[in-house]
Amino acid sequence: MKCRFCRIKLLAAILTFLLAGCGTLAPRYTRPASPVPVSWPEGSAYQPAAEGTETRSAAEVGWREFFANEKLRKLMELALENNRDLRVSALKIEKARAQYRIQRADLFPTLSIAGKGSVNRTPASLSTTGKRGTFEEYSVGLGMSSYEFDFFGRVRSLKDQTLEEYFATEEARRSAQITLIAEVATAYQTLAADRERLDLARQTLKSHQATYELTRSRFQAGLATKLEVRQAQTSVDSTLVDIARYTSLTAEDENALRFLVGTDFSSALLPAALDEAVTDLKDIPAGVPSEVLQRRPDILAAEHRLMGANANIGAARAAFFPRITLTASGGFASDALSSLFEGATGTWAFAPRIELPIFNAGRLRAQLKTSKVDRDIYLARYEGAIQGAFREVADALAQRGTIDDQLLAQRSLVEATDESYILSEARFRKGIDSFLNVLDSQRSLYDAQQNLITIRLARLDNFVKLYRVLGGGA
Repeated sequence: MKCRFCRIKLLAAILTFLLAGCGTLAPRYTRPASPVPVSWPEGSAYQPAAEGTETRSAAEVGWREFFANEKLRKLMELALENNRDLRVSALKIEKARAQYRIQRADLFPTLSIAGKGSVNRTPASLSTTGKRGTFEEYSVGLGMSSYEFDFFGRVRSLKDQTLEEYFATEEARRSAQITLIAEVATAYQTLAADRERLDLARQTLKSHQATYELTRSRFQAGLATKLEVRQAQTSVDSTLVDIARYTSLTAEDENALRFLVGTDFSSALLPAALDEAVTDLKDIPAGVPSEVLQRRPDILAAEHRLMGANANIGAARAAFFPRITLTASGGFASDALSSLFEGATGTWAFAPRIELPIFNAGRLRAQLKTSKVDRDIYLARYEGAIQGAFREVADALAQRGTIDDQLLAQRSLVEATDESYILSEARFRKGIDSFLNVLDSQRSLYDAQQNLITIRLARLDNFVKLYRVLGGGA
């Protein structure tokens, strides 16, 4: 009884040592230096940074606070609930979490209780005693099978690698959510702009038709040529082409928006025209590149995968060292079920095993080399993600620095062409000027108005893009 108690204490001590865990052979991780400049580009295309004001970063502004349009916010809420790509991203997190738990379970012994019973009838010819007989055997016990002593951190390194993959998957979901919000906003604004272009084309058609009817009447009265009638007709026909094209585009835009949302919704949520009051914020501070880029979820995901690859090197290194596993069991065995737990029926087994690689034709070295190359690949991807993000922000800042000037100049152009059209039409009616100048003024005004819608849309899209590339809060 004393020996059995000693064995129990020894087993408890061994388990305590095992559960205490060991270190790993993975290299110490140090965040790589950022491969981009320490500040954003400067020049005539960029606005100077505001000084003396404290503003929040984009990452601190949630999308519900950023987007002021109630219809748009409702569509975003529906998209977050129903978009299938985002749902897949969420399911991938659940899968990664389960895989981590599976890998982490290898750090602990697996215990199981097993019971067994058998009854055998042996004839006299096969019996050692020369007599036939019936033999019974019953046993029950607690067992641990092939538990690895993680002295060199192989299992722990694999667990760390799986954990980093889980973190990366979570960041990928955040990135997908921010991207989805931006895509819904962009699709919403594109639909609004195309609807406004369609309305403009329809209004312009009325003006062109009126000019065409006037020209035809003048032709019938002998005051205009047939060439002028045909020229007026070309304006009508080209506007009809635009109406058909924008009618198709608005339908496609609506289909794209419904696809992003992932479910049907009321047409009352659709925009009628381009609304410039998408957000109440006046500006989004760019901040310091090193801080902004490290907050972006796609870059955090890339870094977690780099850390996972670094941990995998520890597992490859540990493969060069001995692997010690233990199989043990303890319980009771008897030749009769009624006496299974009586008397000296205790039984136990203790089977440690050590395995040391001697020759494997260079497999282990190749595996270590592969893990190091994988780490270098993920390092290059991480640095590439930072460089790509830096370019995205720089491009968005360059557009922000000039878009207001474009908008101001385009509005001035619309006013000038509108006045030019009015004057040319008045001169034509008085017979002072040719009809060709009227047509040129009409087309110039129509093109200027369409371009104004395009620039207004670009300004709103730039604001949404800035919010996304600066790591806007999800």
